[in-house]
Amino acid sequence: MSALAKNYNRKNISFAKGKGSFLISNDGVKYLDFVQGIAVNSLGHSNKKLIKAINTQSKKLWHVSNAFKIPEGETLAKKLVKRTFADSVIFQNSGAEATEAAIKIARRYFFSIGKPNKNRIICIKNSFHGRTLAAIYASGSKKMTEGFGPKIPGFDHFNFGDHKKLKRLINKNTAAIMIETVMGEGGIKVIPNWCIKAIRKLCNQKKILLILDEVQCGIGRSGKFFAFEYAKVKPDIVPIAKGIGGGFPVGAVLMTRKVAKAMVPGTHGSTFGGNPLAMAVGNAVLNQINYTLLNNVNKMSKYFILNLNILKKKYPKIIKEIRGVGLLIGLQLFKDQTNVIRILPPLNVKKSEIDLALKIIHKVCNELNKNETFY
Repeated sequence: MSALAKNYNRKNISFAKGKGSFLISNDGVKYLDFVQGIAVNSLGHSNKKLIKAINTQSKKLWHVSNAFKIPEGETLAKKLVKRTFADSVIFQNSGAEATEAAIKIARRYFFSIGKPNKNRIICIKNSFHGRTLAAIYASGSKKMTEGFGPKIPGFDHFNFGDHKKLKRLINKNTAAIMIETVMGEGGIKVIPNWCIKAIRKLCNQKKILLILDEVQCGIGRSGKFFAFEYAKVKPDIVPIAKGIGGGFPVGAVLMTRKVAKAMVPGTHGSTFGGNPLAMAVGNAVLNQINYTLLNNVNKMSKYFILNLNILKKKYPKIIKEIRGVGLLIGLQLFKDQTNVIRILPPLNVKKSEIDLALKIIHKVCNELNKNETFY
């Protein structure tokens, strides 16, 4: 019997090693991994440059307190600022911590300018921003918050696409609107560009902040460095994680100079956030998220989605919809329409590996098609 708590419904399979897009189980079976730790292993398993970065840094220094300068973190922060809208960065360890920090930053900004009552944040109902207490109440999911009362106040919600409700929710206490640019856990729902532009305009009019959660869809996953770049907007705060560490725990919050001024010494901290080992890995990842890799994401995405839609036409009673952007793809079935299958290959995936995935999906659909009880 496992000594681990039952908070995960784990499959009875474990893995001995991985390479690129593939995993090898402990009993020697080879699997095509198009989950990659839920969009975490952005460069696949056992990436040589990441291994080198970890090995090199591990022989020098693993951890030092944030009471001291950490050059590796300074370097990574400068790279992120150079490539994005941001002027400042706070490093964390995970996406939940990054969104939690984003919430704190938004509230602290208005406190710093003499408006402490502007502390409420508007989010999409049944979104996902992490599993800390504030984050689950920000997500507005009854299932996620059940049993974790009392309710954490400060969040208001509107349904996906209900812009009228969104506008009605804004009042004198509203500090920010926080949305996932692409809703990951919510079923790979891409927020349309016109919608993001309209929300940015609304935030400008109401003098509130725009927080775009790119924990899952950021760092090249969408085919651009950030998914919001398609809408050509500039957010105020962006939490990131997952892909920036390529499998190593790294999170961060990116922000404009305006809001960063509110984060003075003592307002936020993280014991392990920004440690030298994590920062060395983050730098090695970012060095590989270049034009060539993003071009591969877009090329492979176009090919994959095209062929998935061909399978959709071939099996119209099984596949309802193909969603997504870049290599953040959702396959919605008719059988259980609330359970969208996420397909998340590494960003350096090869065409031959996508062909293998299509072959597997085709085979499964063919078997399901024979079993009419499925639909």
